[in-house]
Amino acid sequence: MTSEIVLWGRPGCHLCGEARAALEDVRRRYPFTLVERDIEADDTTFKAYLERIPVIVLDGEELYDFFVDVEDLERRLAAE
Repeated sequence: MTSEIVLWGRPGCHLCGEARAALEDVRRRYPFTLVERDIEADDTTFKAYLERIPVIVLDGEELYDFFVDVEDLERRLAAE
């Protein structure tokens, strides 16, 4: 089964762009499905994530705020 990573962010977020680039780099070595979600889609999500983006979620588990811990993520993906 392929893992799913959700990247919560918003348009114009430079940290979100950096996180996306890091995830794309990891995906070259460890395949996964990448889903990008906009926190501006609804008020609840906006309030929950505004001060934390980007937020990276692996298979339903929130792992990182602000940046991708590439070494940790690769270790997790290799273990699956």
